[in-house]
Amino acid sequence: MATHTHTGTAARTNIQKASMVVGAVFLLVGVLGFVPGITGNYGELAFAGHHSEAMLLGLFQVSALHNIVHLLFGAAGLALSKTAAGSRSFLLYGGIIYLVLFVYGLVIPQDSAGNFVPLNGFDNILHLLLGVGMVALALVLTKRHKARA
Repeated sequence: MATHTHTGTAARTNIQKASMVVGAVFLLVGVLGFVPGITGNYGELAFAGHHSEAMLLGLFQVSALHNIVHLLFGAAGLALSKTAAGSRSFLLYGGIIYLVLFVYGLVIPQDSAGNFVPLNGFDNILHLLLGVGMVALALVLTKRHKARA
């Protein structure tokens, strides 16, 4: 009987899978932000700034810049998922970026020029959840590897 040996790339670790999933979700959200109907008030989509009245899923204020950031984050997540270290970096530092965005969204008035992304209250809550979730994934999914090292 012939035995099958695994050639090619090694099996993906859980942190790589998490990075792939998070990256794919960011890509999906970035694409959906450019789809009329899924993004309400699509005709009001501005490139950037708080003047954009486009609302992804009727909740999240988006602009073309906001959507592009999601697309770039998604691409980074997929690219960095090729290694466990890259995946951990994406989840950890990406999560920290989203926590900073959460604080930024709390401090910057919604109708100011500083709200260039733009961000609203729903975005702020989502950024908090994403930040905590991504950092938690980075730490929990690498805990065993650190303990063995």
